[in-house]
Amino acid sequence: MTKLLLSIHVLASILVVGPIAVAASMFPRYARQTPGEDGHSAGATVLLHRICSGYAIVGVAVPVFGIATGAQLGVLTDAWLLTSIVLTTIAAAILALAILPGQESMIESAAAAAADRTGTGDGADTKRAAARLAGLTGVFNLLWAVVVVLMIVRPGSTTGA
Repeated sequence: MTKLLLSIHVLASILVVGPIAVAASMFPRYARQTPGEDGHSAGATVLLHRICSGYAIVGVAVPVFGIATGAQLGVLTDAWLLTSIVLTTIAAAILALAILPGQESMIESAAAAAADRTGTGDGADTKRAAARLAGLTGVFNLLWAVVVVLMIVRPGSTTGA
């Protein structure tokens, strides 16, 4: 059973967190662009946001199967796993409370600007928002990288490599 839980946990991590990390990283680049006549950048931002929000819901499976695996292995109280759980919680909070709302705000602002078409804005607010979002996404991705290293190295574990 442990091998099945671990396999599901690792597959969910790769197939769910990976797309969120990539889509969230790409979003600021497209959000900075002025929508052209064909609206490609606007469509791209909506798609990237949809990927992030959709996969975030499915992403709950990652810690669920991770905790189930940890319980089977008897390592729920190990420092490396507790640290991983805390970092995962922080990453999830950044995604849910900052990245996804930031993406929504940028999409709404771009739609309002496109509807207004006055061209009075210099885009400074968009660039600042995109830079903030890029920074938050970088922190999100870094947290997941640290979690992956902790899962592989398992410092202090008697079952580690």
